[in-house]
Amino acid sequence: MSAQRDHRVLVFAPVGRDGPASAELLRNANLEAVNCRDLAELVTEMTAGVGTVFLAEEGLFGKDTAALAQWIAGQPPWSDLPFVVLTSHRERPAVVAWRRSIVELLRNVSLLERPVQPITLTSAIQSAMRARRRQYEIRALLEAREQTAQELEKLVIERTRALEEANEQLRLEMKERARVEETLRQAQKIEAIGQLTGGVAHDFNNLLMVISGGLDMLDRQTDPNRRRRLMDGMIQAAQRGASLTKQLLAFSRRQKLRPQPVDVAAQIGGMRELLDRSLRGDVHVEFDFPEQLWPVEVDPGELELVILNLAVNARDAMPHGGTIIVRGENLPDLKDDQISGDYVRLSVIDTGIGMPPEILSRVFEPFFTTKDVGKGSGLGLAQVHGFATQSQGTVRIQSEVGRGTSIELYLPRSFDAPSSPRHLVDLTRARPKKSNQGRILLVEDDDEVAALVSEMLGQLGYDVTRASSAAAALGALADGRSIDLIFSDIMMPGGMNGVELAREVRKRRSDIPILLTSGYAEASVHEAESAGIEILPKPYHIDELAAALAAAKSGLRGDAGSKRSNSG
Repeated sequence: MSAQRDHRVLVFAPVGRDGPASAELLRNANLEAVNCRDLAELVTEMTAGVGTVFLAEEGLFGKDTAALAQWIAGQPPWSDLPFVVLTSHRERPAVVAWRRSIVELLRNVSLLERPVQPITLTSAIQSAMRARRRQYEIRALLEAREQTAQELEKLVIERTRALEEANEQLRLEMKERARVEETLRQAQKIEAIGQLTGGVAHDFNNLLMVISGGLDMLDRQTDPNRRRRLMDGMIQAAQRGASLTKQLLAFSRRQKLRPQPVDVAAQIGGMRELLDRSLRGDVHVEFDFPEQLWPVEVDPGELELVILNLAVNARDAMPHGGTIIVRGENLPDLKDDQISGDYVRLSVIDTGIGMPPEILSRVFEPFFTTKDVGKGSGLGLAQVHGFATQSQGTVRIQSEVGRGTSIELYLPRSFDAPSSPRHLVDLTRARPKKSNQGRILLVEDDDEVAALVSEMLGQLGYDVTRASSAAAALGALADGRSIDLIFSDIMMPGGMNGVELAREVRKRRSDIPILLTSGYAEASVHEAESAGIEILPKPYHIDELAAALAAAKSGLRGDAGSKRSNSG
């Protein structure tokens, strides 16, 4: 069909002058009309393009209408060609029956009975043309839809191919991302261990102090009980060193996550040696776990790394020292927008500087950090968030400027029994003997070191009173006890280190000499030297201890102390 011919009126009235006259009438009404002389020409013109057909019924009398019927039956779904038929007055049964068959053949028919007014004919033809135009609009819509469908199919094929390529690229990127994430996890572990290097050195020097000092003391002891006590202390120190080394190796391991039922209290409680003194001397860690705390299904090494990260962040948030509380709570039948069921809430709480809302909203973003360049990668809290999510839990944070921060891990309860039992460590204290060389106030928070040093001081002839913190030492002085010398560790929990204790003692009792010691004195060496306070680095032998005590009592700096004060 031609678009230009789609709006033609085909006239078929082969008897008399009806055909030419009707065509002329329609042309005068601005309609394009074509007069067809026979039925074959009509069908041919209909095939070329047609808007409507005006025919006189007598033109079909006795004619073979098969071609016309075939054209009408073969119309596409959108087409129903309108016919306007001019009929006669004949009402004989045969004519009426034949007329009925013609109407059924043509389908979409409007009948006009002779005589007909020109305006009536023109109006009927125009009405049929309007109906045909609506059909053409439907044809256009269908063609547009078909074209769109073809374009969409082509687009789908192209997109499918692009999607396959993108999926392949995504698989490669996911593989690379897994490799990068593992690398970042290892980097974070190394960073965490690096931040604790000083504290670990202090811890190991304490252990070496017990072992080397104990070996030194064995040659000076004849009492079997005291030798046995020294041996037990050295064995326990060696065991603690092995445990600490095992924890460090666990942090640095490279393997896939292996979730398993974990006794939270036992697992984190076993980190005390790594946390309690390693964070900083003025930062103390307290554990608050109920007796029946549920086990959780996590990777135990990752759990320890999370606690380590959170403890380091809490330490950095408390520049003037304080207490970090690690608390566990059972939350039965917890329901909220993110999680539902039995959960264990593991909180790490500090009393530090806190965070404003604009910082709080970004703390879990990878590589976001408020620390100075070189002091933090910004991976710590991102790793915490990833661990909680991967463990089918979540993490939440509460913080207020000037009041501290609480980071809460919600970990799903495990109904399987943990593989490792909970261990409790019972450390004994040695009781020094009375002597006549003077009275020493020993300030040492490590029980094993305190027991050994008390033995060494007793061997040197001193009467020893032990305090486990700076506050306890000041309390002992306030009791009015007679003290000839104070021998104190530098790094201690409780908010006051050894240098600060020495300054406070000098304010109260300037007549008491003070000797300090530490397994990691680097941060306090210059403070102590500027204050004129001797530092005896750990580990030390009994002869070095005796010389340092004598130098402190006489107000002089011993040779051994001056040579080694910068090495701690």
